Amino acid sequence: MAIWRRHLGAISGLILVLAIVAVGFIPRAMVVDTAAVARGTLRVTVEEEGRTRVIDRFVVSAPVAGFLRRVELNVGDPVTRGEVVAFLEPLRSTVLDPRSRAEAESRVAATRAAMQASRENVVAADADAKYAAAELARLERLHEKKTVSLEALQQGEANARRTKAALQSAQFNVQVAQFELKAAEAALSYSAAEGSAAGGAPETVAITAPVAGRVLRIDHESEGVVAAGEDLLELGDPLSLEVEVEVLSRDAVRIRPGSRVQFDQWGGDELLEGAVRNIEPVGFTKVSALGVEEQRVLVIADITSPAEKWNRLGDGYRVDANFILWEGNSVLNIPTSALFRNQDSWNVFIALGGRAVRREVTVGRRGGLVTEIVSGLQEGETVIVHPADKLVEGNRVRAR
Repeated sequence: MAIWRRHLGAISGLILVLAIVAVGFIPRAMVVDTAAVARGTLRVTVEEEGRTRVIDRFVVSAPVAGFLRRVELNVGDPVTRGEVVAFLEPLRSTVLDPRSRAEAESRVAATRAAMQASRENVVAADADAKYAAAELARLERLHEKKTVSLEALQQGEANARRTKAALQSAQFNVQVAQFELKAAEAALSYSAAEGSAAGGAPETVAITAPVAGRVLRIDHESEGVVAAGEDLLELGDPLSLEVEVEVLSRDAVRIRPGSRVQFDQWGGDELLEGAVRNIEPVGFTKVSALGVEEQRVLVIADITSPAEKWNRLGDGYRVDANFILWEGNSVLNIPTSALFRNQDSWNVFIALGGRAVRREVTVGRRGGLVTEIVSGLQEGETVIVHPADKLVEGNRVRAR
């Protein structure tokens, strides 16, 4: 007994050393980032940069060759329909030439035919607009009775907006044709010989605005000789805007007319709502900033938010367009960064009892940062995001 008492201190020290060594060999828990499996709203979107443009642009050109006086307007100035925007002094030698007169007579006949064709287009566009409005009203009644889907109703609304815009464009084309006919008739009736015989100056041709709007571009600000048909300035309504977006062809096939789109990063504090009007059927090749050739398609969208929210936008402004391909509520989802491939299946690590457990899952739609989970996980479980390569099943883990 005395011997045990004499060596008790040494035995206790040896046991303590062995315990410290044993604890040192126990693997430490790996610190990981975690996220809870939860239900929430999931959106599948396509995000691209776009730019605004005026829907109906009107180029005012010289009806005849002549000497243009200096244009007093500036870009952005408002003009009214019929307002004189430029004065043109015809060149006497060409205006009195028989060939020029014959050409002017042919131009008058051509513009009359074009005006008649534009009027027929208005009749056809008006019929389409009335039919689309009636169809929309029918779809709204059926939607209230839950007999048609929301997508069908949205497509009907998009079709009604599209036909209404086509009608307005056709009416504008009639106005332009009337203006062109007036200009052609003025060129035909002009006679410098009469002015010279009377001892007066040659008659000037007053070029008027075909529509009300603002000046978007001035091609010839200073005075000088211009050729017949040469562009002088461009007019348009800045409050009648559309957005053109260059989308990858593989994404364009997933977008449909009438699809919802949101515009961000346009300079305002809130998102702007919009709807896809047209997906052009022809693609083009564009080289990205990284030097990669991409096939892109032009998608045209209308801004459906009230104009007072975006009246500061103008022609050629940059916006970010988010095309919403699918949207669901109460969707079981996890961060996309928690997923990893294991052979031919998707897997995640869950934190269970302080250890990492690998779980095979079936994924659904992807919304960028989050992914839908069809099977393999339950709401409330904890997954490990950004799992390290050295993490294996059974490792001890600790949430950061």
